[in-house]
Amino acid sequence: MVSDKMDKSVVVAVEWRQPHRLYSKSVKHFSKFHVHDQDNGCKVGDMVTITETRPLSKTKRWRVTQILSRGDVLSGEEISTDTPEELEASNQEAEEEKA
Repeated sequence: MVSDKMDKSVVVAVEWRQPHRLYSKSVKHFSKFHVHDQDNGCKVGDMVTITETRPLSKTKRWRVTQILSRGDVLSGEEISTDTPEELEASNQEAEEEKA
């Protein structure tokens, strides 16, 4: 899952590899699909299974069939909102504890 900002829609990136035609090194390619998510149950970072379906909108031709695993993405509560002065003070305390 790459994006879940739309209502009942998500964007899924699928990675596929293909050998380079001259050097034969495996090269990563990514395809993005707009996928219908009826329950709005998917979040960014989830691994999902999708299936092809009839056109649901201009860009949506896929549906989420199941969520394989949940992603580990930081929520807004886990992000530090300390000021630079507070960060510097905590860094100095950590250095003093080491010495």
